[in-house]
Amino acid sequence: MSVLPDPGASRAVLIGTSCYDHLEQLPAVSNNLTTLADLLTGPLSLRMPAPHVTVIENPPDPATVMEPLRRAAAEATDTLLVYYAGHGLIDPQDALTLALPHTQPDRVETCLNYDWLRRILLGSRAERHVVILDCCYSGLALGRMSASSSLADQAAVEGSFLLAASAETRTALAPVGDTYTAFTGALLDTLRLGIPDGPPLLDLGAVYRHLRVTLEARGHPIPQARDRNSGARVALGRNHATLPAPPLRLGETAGAGRRLWPDPHAIRTVTGFFTALADARVTSGLTHQAVSQRSAGRISAGTVSTLLNRRTLPTTWATTAAYLSACGVPDDQITQWHAIWQRLRDEAPTADTASEIAQQTEEPQTKRSWQRSFSVFRRERRH
Repeated sequence: MSVLPDPGASRAVLIGTSCYDHLEQLPAVSNNLTTLADLLTGPLSLRMPAPHVTVIENPPDPATVMEPLRRAAAEATDTLLVYYAGHGLIDPQDALTLALPHTQPDRVETCLNYDWLRRILLGSRAERHVVILDCCYSGLALGRMSASSSLADQAAVEGSFLLAASAETRTALAPVGDTYTAFTGALLDTLRLGIPDGPPLLDLGAVYRHLRVTLEARGHPIPQARDRNSGARVALGRNHATLPAPPLRLGETAGAGRRLWPDPHAIRTVTGFFTALADARVTSGLTHQAVSQRSAGRISAGTVSTLLNRRTLPTTWATTAAYLSACGVPDDQITQWHAIWQRLRDEAPTADTASEIAQQTEEPQTKRSWQRSFSVFRRERRH
C-alpha cells in the first residue's frame, strides 16, 4: 500500500550545480531546485516544513554538501529524500561522480563521489530513502542498489528507491532555453498535474512508469529506477489529476474502499498530524463550510480553519473527532486517529516541563541583566 511520509519526520536535501569553471553551463538547474523545493513544501506535494528542505546550489566543495546531508540523515526518521542535478562524470574506476562548480574532469578530487552519498544513507535513521539523480550517466548509481551490491545488503537502506535520469551510457538532456532540464521538468509536471487515470497517491513506482512513457514519447533519454524493499510505495503527494474528489452530500457516508483516506498509522509527529487532518478534507472534496454543515452544528467553518492551522495538539478530542466524522472518515479510522492523538500528547512535554526548559534558557541571561543593572546602580551610588 502506498504511503505519504510524515513531513515532520522527513527531510529533503536538494543539490544542484548550474555554474561551472570547466564544464558546460546548466542554467536550468537553478530553476529545478527552486521549484522542487516549493513543491515539496506546498500543498501539491508533501507539505514539508520549509526548514526540513535544504537547498544547496553551486556548492564550492564536497564538504559543503556532506555536512547538511549528514545533519538531514541524523534528523530524518521517516523519509530522507536526496536530489542532485548537474553534470555526472565517470572516474577512472568507472564509478559515478557528481560535478561541482570547480570540478575538472581529469581530477577526481574536485568531484563529489556518489559512494560518499551512499555511505551517509547507510548511517541514516530514516526508514525510507529516496535518491533522485538528474545527471549524465546517473544509471551507474543503480548498480549501488543492485541485489549484489553492499548497499542493498545493509538493513539500514530498507525501503530505498533510486530514480535516475538516464541509463549508464546515455547523457541526460538539458535543452537550451528550457526552464527546466528534461527529466526534472517532467517530474515537476507529474507532481503538479498528476497522472490521468493513475492511483490516488503518486507513489514512486507510478511516477517512474509515467516518466518513462512521457520522456520516451518526447524522444528524450528514458529514466531508470531501482526499488529496494517496497521503496516504490513511498508517495510524493496526491494524484491531482483525480482531485478534487466528488464532494460528499449531506447525510452521505464514505467507506474506506471508495476514498483513500490518510493513514493514521503513518503519523509520527504533530506536524504530520495536522498535515493528515488537512488531507482528510481534501480527500472528502468538501469546503470548510460544507464540513461545518455536515457536523450538524458541532463545529463552525471558522473552527475548521482554526483546527487546521494549529501548531499544537488540541487539549481535548471532541472537535477533532467531529471534524473527521464530518469529512466522512470511517469510524474505525477515527478510533485509530484518537489513539495517535493520545500517543502524541503523551510524548509531548508537559506545560511544567516546557516552563522549566524556558526558565533554564532564560535564567542565565536574566541573571546577567540583573548583575549589569546592579553594577550600574553601585557606580551611580558612588558618584
